[in-house]
Amino acid sequence: MIHEKIFLKDVFDGITTDATLTTYVRSTSPAIEPDRTRASILICPGGGYHGVSDRESEPIALEFVSRGYNAFVLRYSTADMNDKKYPTQLLESSAALAYIRRNCEKYHVKPDCISVCGFSAGGHMAAMLGTLWNESVVTEKLGIEFGENKPNGMILGYPVITNGGFAHQGSFKNLLGENPDEELMHKCSLENSVGEHTPPAFIWHTLTDASVPVENSFLFANAMKKANVPFELHIYPDGPHGLSLGTRETRSTRTDLVNPHVYSWIGLCERWLAKFIDKDMGA
Repeated sequence: MIHEKIFLKDVFDGITTDATLTTYVRSTSPAIEPDRTRASILICPGGGYHGVSDRESEPIALEFVSRGYNAFVLRYSTADMNDKKYPTQLLESSAALAYIRRNCEKYHVKPDCISVCGFSAGGHMAAMLGTLWNESVVTEKLGIEFGENKPNGMILGYPVITNGGFAHQGSFKNLLGENPDEELMHKCSLENSVGEHTPPAFIWHTLTDASVPVENSFLFANAMKKANVPFELHIYPDGPHGLSLGTRETRSTRTDLVNPHVYSWIGLCERWLAKFIDKDMGA
């Protein structure tokens, strides 16, 4: 396995933070199709833009690796790290995805099969990359080619989306500050930023999520429907916020974070990826 930690500021002049990208990349072998390339997943853990959850980091990466994907975990700027605000996080996720795409040969990556995956506020970050990848500030700050940072798909677990009536206010305060202007608030309420430029999405949530209401996923899915962008939406009948895989591996000290029914999302996602992102996986 190629297991590295890259400081994005060492690669992109426009990154000045300590954001890192950790690789979980299967090694090639003469015994196992030595020229094989793989679809890849860029993972943005949750944490309310206050921190980065270990429960939604390496365990998610290893789960995807076990299913034949390359995985990359982004530890991005949060309030407990350096308190940098938007567009810092959009620049970091853009740099991470562009880095993966630029290093396809090294990491045996299919350049047109790179999805971004996020949970909770990390789901907002993933959806922000999927909807705002074409913002001029990205190419200006990072010096990348237009579209080099565009994900081919989005995987959103109980995502923060809206700053309207169903908002997780803490996430938006940490991302945008105390008194952001209305235009920025509107743009970062991501149901407003979906368009034909947005890639397909796999979305899941639980109906009883008390921290990030399920309406966040409904709003995003409705926006994608209006824009005629493909999506798959799964709503589980029960379960708290922050389930991650819903297994003992990711439960922390709380037994209610074990939910075998919710664990099915990863298998459903795998089939979605084979249908919409990497059709070779379904062969």
